Amino acid sequence: MKKLDIAQALSSNAYPGRGIIIGRSGNFAVTAYFIMGRSENSRNRVFVEDGDGIRTQAFDPSKLTDPHLIIYAPVRVLGNKLIVTNGDQTDTIYELMDKQQTFEQSLRTREFEDDAPNYTPRISGILHFEDKGFNYAMSILKSANGNPDSCQRYTFAYANPIDGEGRFIHTYMGDGNPLPSFEGEPELVEIKGNIDEFTDTVWNNLNEDNKVSLFVRYVNLENGNVETRIVNKNK
Repeated sequence: MKKLDIAQALSSNAYPGRGIIIGRSGNFAVTAYFIMGRSENSRNRVFVEDGDGIRTQAFDPSKLTDPHLIIYAPVRVLGNKLIVTNGDQTDTIYELMDKQQTFEQSLRTREFEDDAPNYTPRISGILHFEDKGFNYAMSILKSANGNPDSCQRYTFAYANPIDGEGRFIHTYMGDGNPLPSFEGEPELVEIKGNIDEFTDTVWNNLNEDNKVSLFVRYVNLENGNVETRIVNKNK
């Protein structure tokens, strides 16, 4: 698989929707999650810290018309695991893994979003830290080419992540009506630089009109120290 320049991958797609990037840069495990929006309701959001994770919140509560599918906790921490998703399946994974179910088992209880005609995929990622290293997995739950009668479930697992590389999964292949769901294996992308450099690269290459918020976390594999950046278009 060809390794993509993350800046080019983002700048060439006006509407990837919501996206998860997981990988490694030097001695850091890297996680990023961004949201975009086309409607006023979707754009009226910010990321705020919530314990060890984050949640979405209406920037202007008076303009919030429908919290369904847009207000949730994208990032939560369960012991030595970091969970990141594009919906309230974060809570499903957290709660069921806390009851000793696996990442895949947890997601078998969920399907794509009920936002016809898009049937937006549910994308999820999990990082498992152990012995000064980590592994990670990504999942996508999607309709059968827009047919909601069938839910198609894919999980991709990555052991011993390679320095300078990561995987990128997003909800849509691009803009459209209905929006076309992501296809294929998570994209192989280059990850480099410190947290501020990487955050700038991702944020500055998201479509200016559609981008809403970005979360980036670097976890030091040597000592477990965590650095987090949150960027919100609404200020």
